[in-house]
Amino acid sequence: MKLLAKWLLSAAALLAVAHLYSGVVVQSFSAALVAALVIGLLNAVLRPVLIVLTLPVTVVTLGLFLFVINALMFYWAAALLDGFQVRGFGAALVGSLLYTLLGLVIHSALERLFPQH
Repeated sequence: MKLLAKWLLSAAALLAVAHLYSGVVVQSFSAALVAALVIGLLNAVLRPVLIVLTLPVTVVTLGLFLFVINALMFYWAAALLDGFQVRGFGAALVGSLLYTLLGLVIHSALERLFPQH
């Protein structure tokens, strides 16, 4: 149940990002659902590999390169989908930051609603 709630709220967060920032365009809620799923899959599969491969750069930049990796996941998800568009890498960076901030709020709220025992 928690996973379904997180998926739906992540799609809503993606719509909120599109509403707040003109560099990100989401055509519909169904497109946001698919985009949230693809972003989640990219973050689960590709992001850890990229973090390991770019560890020296991440250490030298004191972790700031992780923002670039997040933006890449966001940008690549938009490149894969039709109803989700990002207007350039700068827009992907801003969009991924907003999406991450909203994701933190969602995660915190879901932890309170579905506490682990």
